[in-house]
Parts: sequence; structure tokens; C-alpha cells
Amino acid sequence: MAGIGVVFGLALIMLVLWDAFETVVLPRRVTRKYRLTRLFYRTTWHLWSGTVRRLFKGKRQQNYLSYFGPLSLILLLSIWAIGLILGFALLNWASGSPLHTPEGTARFSTYVYLSGTTFFTLGLGDVAPLSTFGRIMTVVESGLGLGLLALVISYLPALNASFGRRETSISLLDARAGSPPTAAEMLLRRCHDQGTEVLLRHLSEWERWAAEVLEGHLSYPVLAYFRSQHDNQSWIAALTVILDTSAFVLTAMEGSCRRQAQLTFAIARHAVVDLSLVFGIAPHRTKHERLPSEDFERLFTWLSEAGLPLRREKEVEEQLTELRRMYEPYVRALSTYLRLSVPPWISEVDRLDNWQASAWEKGAVFEDAHPHDSTGDEHF
Repeated sequence: MAGIGVVFGLALIMLVLWDAFETVVLPRRVTRKYRLTRLFYRTTWHLWSGTVRRLFKGKRQQNYLSYFGPLSLILLLSIWAIGLILGFALLNWASGSPLHTPEGTARFSTYVYLSGTTFFTLGLGDVAPLSTFGRIMTVVESGLGLGLLALVISYLPALNASFGRRETSISLLDARAGSPPTAAEMLLRRCHDQGTEVLLRHLSEWERWAAEVLEGHLSYPVLAYFRSQHDNQSWIAALTVILDTSAFVLTAMEGSCRRQAQLTFAIARHAVVDLSLVFGIAPHRTKHERLPSEDFERLFTWLSEAGLPLRREKEVEEQLTELRRMYEPYVRALSTYLRLSVPPWISEVDRLDNWQASAWEKGAVFEDAHPHDSTGDEHF
């Protein structure tokens, strides 16, 4: 029993330390399929999301789903702390390290108590190790407790900074692509005198944003569970709209935007594919068609009338369909797993943008604005 306890205690300590190291210190190079953090998030997310879906509907459901990201961080850190406390308690107990206790006898619970007070550096002194091995373990554990605290202090600011950069660009989509964002609105609102130049600049900006999302979510996958501040916005919706817009420009438009659209499409598609691998989600197709032929013809007509330089070849729709097959299955898989909505190509209902509406004004000032007027920039 003593040998088993020592082996199990050492294994538990090494598992927690290595997992914390990979999660916080060296996240970008981790490719192993089996990690304590990955198992933790898969298990707890399925339990949390399944329970919330059964108990709540609509906006309340989204609100409770948004609690998971921050709460999971607290729970994960607690699991790391508990694992280290139990591991050191097992080492001391299995090795038979003598203790000075008020009762005179040491049970396993006494070793757990000593390990807990040592880890959190309480220094109560009512229970103390008497052997050299026990004293060494006490010093090592107190150092690891301080080290874990330092890791947490460095981890949270980096996480918040990455989340802030992601959400800043998502908020900009509100006026540029609607709420929720759609590729149709993204293109229509660029149909003014310098529409092509503005679209080129926006595609370049979103190329960099997609790269930041890819690196940030690969380094800190917990960011994927952090939801945007508005229910009709999300990083999945933003990535989908960027992919939709880039695919349409690449296949249907003429001019200098096509090369930039190719670059933006490449990095955005890279992001959805790699993130599907991170969460172990296989791409899947559905019978629902996001852009049926009649909607494509309607969108093509709107953009032609608005003045965008479009190609008239018959194979445009087929080429667009081929590009959509490269990313839509991954987008659907991620949205299903994270319980987020995939935006349509064309908004099904006319609704105000978030910046136009307010709980106080109800958006009355802008009620007569039509989302598809001939200027393509109707809100400004």
C-alpha cells in the first residue's frame, strides 16, 4: 500500500504540474490528445450546456451559457489546487512521515490538513512534520502553491487582453454588417463611391483579426467559451461572415479585391479547421442550405444595382458553392458544439443594428431606414 500511495501521489502531482505548464506557460506547442484540461472542459461543458438547455429557453439560456467560461476558470484552478494537495498528502502518508499533532495520532485526513495549510502557506503550526522528508515536502509544496498563484496572476491578464482584442473587432461589425452580421449587409454597405477601396481595407483588417483569433484560441481554448456582450454577436458569427464575404468577392467580383479576399479566406478557413481539431469536433453537413439559388440571384441583383463590379459568368454560383463546402461544415460543427448561431447570408427579417436600438428609445429615430436601399450605406 505504501508503494502504491507514493506512486499515485507522484503521478497526481506530475499530472497537475504538467497540465498547468501546458495550459498557461507553453500553450502554443501542445498537440497531445489527452490532457487534464481538455477532459475537464469537454466533460463540464456537456454537463453545463445540456442542463441549461433543458431548464431555460431564449435569452435566459444564452445568459446562463455565458457564465460557463469565467466559472470554468475558477473550477479548473480549484482542481489543480486540490490535485496538488492530495498528491502531497499521499506522499507523506504513504512514506510514513511522522507528524506532531494535538491528538498525538496522524490519520490520512491529518496529512490532507497539513498539505492544505502548507499549500496555501497558512503557517498555523498545529500540525508539523517531524522527519527530514516531511520537512522537505512541506517546503516544496509551499513553493508550488506560490508558483501556481503566480501562474494564475500572469494567466488572467493575458486571457482578458486576448478576449478584449477579439471583442473590439466584433463590435465594429455592428455598423458594418448588421446585427446579427450577414455577408449581404457587409457587401451592401460598402457600395458607395469608394466601396471597393473600403472593402479592400476591411478585408485586410479582418485577415489580421482572423489570425489573432486563431492564435489566441489555440493558445487559450477557454476563450471559445467566452461569449460576446450581445446575444446577436459572436466570434463564430464574425468568422462566418468574413468567410462568406471573402468567398463571394473571390468568385463573383472583379478588380483588386480578389487577391485580398483570397488571403482573408485562407486564414479564416485555417482558423475554423484548426479550432475544430482543438475541440475534437468532426465537420458535418446538414440538409439546410444557407444560400439557395434564389437567394444567390437576389443578392447578386442587389449588388449589381448598387454598383459593385460583378462577374456575369454562369459558373460563379458553382465556384461559390465549392468554396462554401470548404468551411461551412466546420462552422456548423463549432456552432453546434458551442451552442452559437450561424448567421444567414441574407437577414431573414429587417431589424435595427445594436447601435440604433436602445431599451429607452426603442430605436424610433431610425425606424424608417430600410436595410437594402440603393445607396448601400443607408444608416450614415
